[in-house]
Amino acid sequence: MNPFKTLPTLSFLFLTLLGLAHAATFDIRNNCPYTVWAASSTGDAGSGKKLDQGQTWQITSASGTVRARIWARTKCNFDASGKGSCETGDCGGVLECKGYGKAPNTLAEYSIDQYEHQDFIDISNIDGFNVPMEFSSNSPGCTRVIKCTADIVGQCPNELKVAGGCNGPCPVFNTEEHCCNNPGTNCGPTNFSRFFKERCPDAYSYPKDDPTSLFTCPTGTNYKVIFCP
Repeated sequence: MNPFKTLPTLSFLFLTLLGLAHAATFDIRNNCPYTVWAASSTGDAGSGKKLDQGQTWQITSASGTVRARIWARTKCNFDASGKGSCETGDCGGVLECKGYGKAPNTLAEYSIDQYEHQDFIDISNIDGFNVPMEFSSNSPGCTRVIKCTADIVGQCPNELKVAGGCNGPCPVFNTEEHCCNNPGTNCGPTNFSRFFKERCPDAYSYPKDDPTSLFTCPTGTNYKVIFCP
């Protein structure tokens, strides 16, 4: 037997084990007094699960995962094939999300094993707010806790109000002032983004809100996301 024929298999196994070694687990819990349909997506792949009050769901993200999101969907109806719709956070009318959810939705965002073996984590209200959230470390090596628990839906400006949530100004107005799509634009906070920032100071309120909203934990950290902490 030619031993070199086994090298591709061994290399694949090594890379797989290496990715798993730096993978992160996310324990997702619904503490809300109502059912949510939790969702997870990297933009082109994802999943979803119905969570009644007190129920949990664990997912794993491999080393190198970028631009991933976890969020709650509300007031959903799905048939036996997993097709349906949600009042907030809907992801293409399916239970098992493939892409990102529709605004408004409170987002837990993360990228795993990035610069200098750090994970980047945040809560974002750029796409609005639908459910209070905590996104925090579940490991002793990092003590980071991010929360957004204010009554944003109840206090939402009229211009941003939608059924079941409070939309972000970018999805509503779709202007450079609110979306900051052009890298050369000197984009800053607006009165609408300040509404979110004043209530959830650790969460993203507009796209260039990095200095007060983007946090790190060492790669190898596991996490928890709690709806209605």
